[in-house]
Amino acid sequence: MKNIYFYLFFFMTSLAFAQHNVTGAVKDSRGIPLPGVNITEGGTSNGTTSDFDGNYSISVNQNATLIFSYVGYNTATLSVNNQTTLNVILEEGVSLDEVMLVGSRSPRRTATDTAVPVDVINVADIASTTGKVEVNEILQYAAPSFNASKQSGSDGADHIVPASLRGLGPDQTLVLINGKRRHQSSLVNVFGTRGRGNSGTDLNAIPANAIKRIEVLRDGASAQYGSDAIAGVINIVLKDNTNGFSGGITYGAYSTAIGDGWEEATGETLNNVEGKNRLDGDDKSWDGETVKIDANYGVSLNDNGGFINFTTEFLSRQNTLRPGFAWRKGYGSAGVDGFNFMVNASLPVNDNTEVYAFGGRNFRDTNAYAFSRDGFADGDNRSVPSLYPNGFTPKITSNITDVSVSVGVRHEMENGWNLDFNNTYGKNNFHYFIKNSNNASMQNASPTDFDAGGHFLSQNTTGLDFNKYLEDVASGLSLAFGFEYRTENFGIFAGEVPSYGLYDVNGVPVTNPATQTVAFDSNGDDLPSGSQGFPGYSPANEVDRSRTNYGIYFDTELNVSEAFMLAAAVRYENYSDFGSTFNGKLASRLKISDDFSLRGSISTGFRAPSLAQLYYNLIFNNIVAGASVPSLLSANNSTVTKAFGIGQLKEEKAFNASIGFTYKTGGFTATIDAYSITVDDRIILTDNFTDQTILGPLNVDAAQFFANGVDTRTNGLDIVLGYDTNVGDHGKIKVALIGNFNDLEVKNINNGNLNEFTFFGPFSQAYLKAAAPDYKFGLNLGYSCKKFDTTVSLTQFSEVTLQDFQWVDSPATTQAEADALFPVATDIYKAALVVDLSMGYELSEKVKFSIGANNLFNKYPTPQFDGWTDQGGLADSVQMGSDGTYVFGRLNFSL
Repeated sequence: MKNIYFYLFFFMTSLAFAQHNVTGAVKDSRGIPLPGVNITEGGTSNGTTSDFDGNYSISVNQNATLIFSYVGYNTATLSVNNQTTLNVILEEGVSLDEVMLVGSRSPRRTATDTAVPVDVINVADIASTTGKVEVNEILQYAAPSFNASKQSGSDGADHIVPASLRGLGPDQTLVLINGKRRHQSSLVNVFGTRGRGNSGTDLNAIPANAIKRIEVLRDGASAQYGSDAIAGVINIVLKDNTNGFSGGITYGAYSTAIGDGWEEATGETLNNVEGKNRLDGDDKSWDGETVKIDANYGVSLNDNGGFINFTTEFLSRQNTLRPGFAWRKGYGSAGVDGFNFMVNASLPVNDNTEVYAFGGRNFRDTNAYAFSRDGFADGDNRSVPSLYPNGFTPKITSNITDVSVSVGVRHEMENGWNLDFNNTYGKNNFHYFIKNSNNASMQNASPTDFDAGGHFLSQNTTGLDFNKYLEDVASGLSLAFGFEYRTENFGIFAGEVPSYGLYDVNGVPVTNPATQTVAFDSNGDDLPSGSQGFPGYSPANEVDRSRTNYGIYFDTELNVSEAFMLAAAVRYENYSDFGSTFNGKLASRLKISDDFSLRGSISTGFRAPSLAQLYYNLIFNNIVAGASVPSLLSANNSTVTKAFGIGQLKEEKAFNASIGFTYKTGGFTATIDAYSITVDDRIILTDNFTDQTILGPLNVDAAQFFANGVDTRTNGLDIVLGYDTNVGDHGKIKVALIGNFNDLEVKNINNGNLNEFTFFGPFSQAYLKAAAPDYKFGLNLGYSCKKFDTTVSLTQFSEVTLQDFQWVDSPATTQAEADALFPVATDIYKAALVVDLSMGYELSEKVKFSIGANNLFNKYPTPQFDGWTDQGGLADSVQMGSDGTYVFGRLNFSL
């Protein structure tokens, strides 16, 4: 027994001597401490990060190798060699694994020396220190020309928030994950929303905690990346850290205190004022309660840099309710319960070959209120008296599922060429469920919940890319070329019969109107069919359409000298459903000095019409002045569309030009870039056509169509300024100013022989122009010292001008009628300043607590008291949204 104790003591003592503690500080070349640097022991999962002063401490083997990595800096590798103190200086630049994946295919190009503007946003820091829980929120306040506003009463857009870059459409920005094309949402925005007529990528389907950084290329890039890249490219780089487990818990809520005087100003009794008279029957000082729980775990797979990183995220956010008129008792943001899972992995097979994979699944159960229906006693025949004697407010809920998987192989060949073979698959499925509703034509037999069907979009992309860097040609030549093959599939699936059906007096779905009688109200009008709030898709709406396309590209960058760089790209694409397109790009950067560079680019671009724009169709209830109008959204290939003179959709064609400069000295950096983007044959959703000689047999009052309706020009200026410096022995100050001026002009309306005001009138033009405010400026002030940090963000939004629903209620058909409507139908939302505040304190090396408030001073869009707003509340969804102050607390921890 004594021998056992002796050997046990000897073993433990040996371990103690084999491990020892290493401490030190990590700074940049100016002596500024770097917080959050990843420090790992080579070949193990053992690791730590530097604190706010750049200090670190880690227990390692005596002969270990320490690896120091940080975004924007070259990775450093140092041997311990029995030392107990290792101070490290990281040089600015980007190591090969941190090279920008977007905007340049050169393996030697970083974000600071590209010929086009690329923002690099450290999402990991923002997500862990602020109350912004979704990607759209983070980008709205971090990227100068990115804009996203939560919608209300906008059908599917309440559940998937449309976003835009440089004021263009949601479908004119390409989204990549780890440099690979991401699929779009199957939702096409059709009612009461920004980006109407467009389908965008659902950025909120990607958990913020899984993201290492986001690269925003603010320049046309169709010649490099293909369709959808007219406005630019957003590349989301997933986490690859291997330092164990980290997580966080966030809780927050919105204040319902919006101020008095609303009812006096409107002369009506309103809902949801100061948390009173709420649709849900509760009196609340706070609503929109939000809980987010996230976890990330990374581990090494081998000694050659292999890793696997997992992220899970649970998000639960309740509805908000804000002042609305009698026909809009449920005005406010949608609620959501969602669960995300994401994985990112890489496994080097040998020194020349690496296998990688990433992907995940996002599920959201969402709910939003539709426009209210009055009771049958008030003359509203949409309400069944026995079910809802006082009327009702339907709920549009949805189950949204996003899945994706990407697998590839990278290989360096003996001749120096690098090969990347990849296949990426993604699918979005959007399924509607309508609750607290009825089918009036079924009368007392009507259910109150309906499966309304939905839509899906899948995309599979196979790519083969080659690149090589030739150091001996001039000052360096990068060559890249490749091939891409993509298949897409869009479909609409029907709901249950009561969600769309019209029933006769015997409770039988109407299939032969000549022999079946429909129940009618006291005015002799037929009782309406389908679920109120959102009618279900019927078998007549079902589609299942696919297409293929292939693309070939060549991309090169030549460093003519250390100061002068030229870049060029060409791309040919061929689509199975509309033909081919050829696009090119030229860009250049000239270093005037080590600190100052000029840059610019010109390019042509395109965007193929989406399958949803080609084949989406639905009969739905459009709300006009509080009344429901049966409307048809007709597929582009239908006989109805052709009867109105709407042509076959073709690709949008763009021309981009930008010029700017970068400047850097000490702790100060500046980039300023001007741009001009023209888009011809831009696809829009038309206004309402009412020719009953065509629509009468369809039992609808109006019809809308997708058309290559307008030519636009967008001019703007992006500004990004930054400064950081040390204060005292331990303090650090960071200042950043981002800004954007943006002006969109409708050059031509391609209405042919159709009436211009009916085709695309001032109401729709105003929404197209309001995709981005005229200007947006954000000033971010940060201070950190030892265990404490704080950030104040001030965001100034410009005035926004919209045209309200009076244009739809009394449509103008002549210029004289339009001139008469402009003074009464113009809604102006004043410029506003929004302040966000967050403060954090390190309770220990492993635990940090943060508190703060977004929209600290409770700013709302200027109220419109005439009740004609597009979304039925006292404001439209502009600028900072319409939910008010959000207060939050967050606990971060690691193991």
